[in-house]
Amino acid sequence: MASLEFINYQPRSIQVKNNSISWKELKTKRIDRLPQIVWADNSTWAEANLWALEQATSSKCNIKTVRSNMSHLLAYAKWLESESIDWWHFPERESERCLVRFRGALIQARNLGELAPSTTSQRMSSVIRYYKWVREKGLISPDWPMWQDRFVGIKITNAFGLEHTLRVVSTDLAIPNRKVAGSIDLEDGLLPVSALGMKEILTLADERASEEFALMLRIGFFTGLRLGSITDLKVSTLQNATIIPNVGLKMLSVGPGARPPVATKFDVSGSVPIPTELVDTLLDYAMSTRRLKRQALASHKDQDILFLTRYGNTYSGDNSRAVNVEMSRFRTLGKDLGINVLRGFHFHRTRATYATELMKLALKLMSVSESIQFVREACLHKDEMTTMKYVRFIENNRVMKEVSDAFTLAFMGLIVSRKNG
Repeated sequence: MASLEFINYQPRSIQVKNNSISWKELKTKRIDRLPQIVWADNSTWAEANLWALEQATSSKCNIKTVRSNMSHLLAYAKWLESESIDWWHFPERESERCLVRFRGALIQARNLGELAPSTTSQRMSSVIRYYKWVREKGLISPDWPMWQDRFVGIKITNAFGLEHTLRVVSTDLAIPNRKVAGSIDLEDGLLPVSALGMKEILTLADERASEEFALMLRIGFFTGLRLGSITDLKVSTLQNATIIPNVGLKMLSVGPGARPPVATKFDVSGSVPIPTELVDTLLDYAMSTRRLKRQALASHKDQDILFLTRYGNTYSGDNSRAVNVEMSRFRTLGKDLGINVLRGFHFHRTRATYATELMKLALKLMSVSESIQFVREACLHKDEMTTMKYVRFIENNRVMKEVSDAFTLAFMGLIVSRKNG
């Protein structure tokens, strides 16, 4: 099957002198871990790899976005190989075209629960963007029947409440990310687990998972940090944590503005609270023989990273797949042991759990506006709308529980009276 390989790309210019060719390194910054797709026969997908390079050298796109786009294109490449179809297969019959068939396969996978609706939409969108690029560059005939363009109107409301409609170009191949009207989705559409469920997860992780994975889960549940931030934590980040007097908490500085910097979504800088006991546990792990052996294998620039693989590599970036593999095994183990809370459990649910529990506590001690501000800062939310979802979620759950209790009481009363009658 096709695979995704990563190269360190150093821009060079070619020079011809005295009938000989030489390469001169340019002052442009080197691109580390540039994704490249390799087919099953070990040939490269040259057009897709050029697309990745152009994105990576553009100021409009960061390397994380490039890797995300290429991971979606990799899924498409694997599908093409499994169906024995070329990526330029666009016959007159619409139902036989590669893009139309791939769209159908994605929708089927979504309907079977194999792909999340958001992933389905993003995957199709990335593939279409690739085809638009190759058509623009003249690498594929613009006369081939790939799709039909259509214009979509999007209503935008400004700060003064005035609406205007923005016309954008879409295609008839786009897959909308349908949402249920009235539902409240927390970040990334994932729901929290209960306090009891969290205890079950952490107990099983301590007993059956790797020490690194168990500690990552603890950080997620007790700080709300995303996996990308957790895998980029440094030992010195913990050592530099500031103490909050008489509270039993410390503050971790994260983001590009922290020293040392720690990766965050949208490059938000800030401080997150963390239990002092957990900081001590993590520092003990940092000085353990297990981690020091891994540190000895790491490159100089990675030796301060808290979590390293047994080969001395980091778990951050594309290497977070190692965490995803262990999470998959962990879910399977939970299923075998009958631990229901692990059904559909993803790492990001640790963040949803943290934010929900923190908001519950905040609402007991502060006003709603103060609670929103407190949780927003603790979770490094980009805007208050994200934080507001947790307030609505908690309120809806409370109302639903009251309705459920009232319905159950009334239902049981009907059963009892029917029996007596």
